[in-house]
Amino acid sequence: MSTDHVLQQHPDAPGELLIWTSVDPVHEQDFNQWYDQEHMQERAAIKGFRWSRRYHSDTCARPYLALYQTDTLHVFTSEPYRLAFTKQTQWSERNFTRMRDTRRRVNAVTQLFGAGTGAAVALVCLDTLETAHAATAFTHELAATIEGVLSVRALCPDPVLSTPLPSEDLTTRKLEPFIVIEATTLAKADLAGHWLTKKLGLAAENSHRFQLLWDLQSADLSR
Repeated sequence: MSTDHVLQQHPDAPGELLIWTSVDPVHEQDFNQWYDQEHMQERAAIKGFRWSRRYHSDTCARPYLALYQTDTLHVFTSEPYRLAFTKQTQWSERNFTRMRDTRRRVNAVTQLFGAGTGAAVALVCLDTLETAHAATAFTHELAATIEGVLSVRALCPDPVLSTPLPSEDLTTRKLEPFIVIEATTLAKADLAGHWLTKKLGLAAENSHRFQLLWDLQSADLSR
């Protein structure tokens, strides 16, 4: 398939919300309790959401990553999604103010290789859409070279839907694409992320590794 058509931001493509943040250390315990006891379930229950996942990094200055996949990008303009923001609990409102240096991106998803959820992911930050196109050419070589790579997908931010949260610095804001590499271990994710950045001529600092904290499938909430 030509890379000219691999990464199309089509509204019928699956969507994926990325929230990447740090948090005021004084409130970190409460922040984690809020995510695990309330927020993950709230988002996974919205019509059109497929799953919610949380990750943590022990090496990244922005250590918390949350990913939420939806059936299509249309979900982020739907009435159920809008209503979710009109019914925020006090617990939610407190923790939103505690986030620091937050990136919020609503992305079109392109599955490049494989399937499944790993115990860890590499998040590779790309500088341009052209770099994302270039990354697709290395996907199968990556999986063949690094044992433990389960799947690879590209996330391309929608500029209209990716409205920023208050803690993001708008003067340095950049809507860069991402590559998400699902791997069996944290070490394999780290290795795969740095392998890809080297192939693309990017700095090693463009790759970040995250351990999966937990995965909540939306279908499980209705059982």
